[in-house]
Amino acid sequence: MNRINYQKLSELTTQWLIAKGYNLNDLNQPSENGDTALMKATREGVYTVVKELIDAGADINARNSDCNNALWFACFGNHYDLINLLLAHSINIDNQNDNGATVLMYAASAGKTEVVKLLLQHHPNLYLKNLDDYKAIDFASNIEVLRIIKNAIKSDFGQSLS
Repeated sequence: MNRINYQKLSELTTQWLIAKGYNLNDLNQPSENGDTALMKATREGVYTVVKELIDAGADINARNSDCNNALWFACFGNHYDLINLLLAHSINIDNQNDNGATVLMYAASAGKTEVVKLLLQHHPNLYLKNLDDYKAIDFASNIEVLRIIKNAIKSDFGQSLS
């Protein structure tokens, strides 16, 4: 179990946790749909709370009832600062939810070109498949996303040959 450092929580974060119904004695407490405080703060785009929860020892790789981690919510909300923060703290970029989807698959399917570019800078596994046997490139919903992922695969292939 992660060591929780409650002294690192500001009044703002403490009040946010209370207002959202989270237990201050368990920063990894899941809500009714399995979202932890870190996931909820990420979904809401509250950078200060997310940073403090990470610094206090909240489980960055906790997964909700759909098996998504906080990175899913950062990508969903186009919260680029939170995507960077979570990845800098080693969140699992290749987490697969209960459908086998990764954040790269999601971003590609939603046409989130800038999110796809950002994720690719952190070298996700381009070859993971969801439960239907599709990879991220198969989900590319626009030409730009398709081109970006194709180039990443080419680059990845070139590096594996050297």
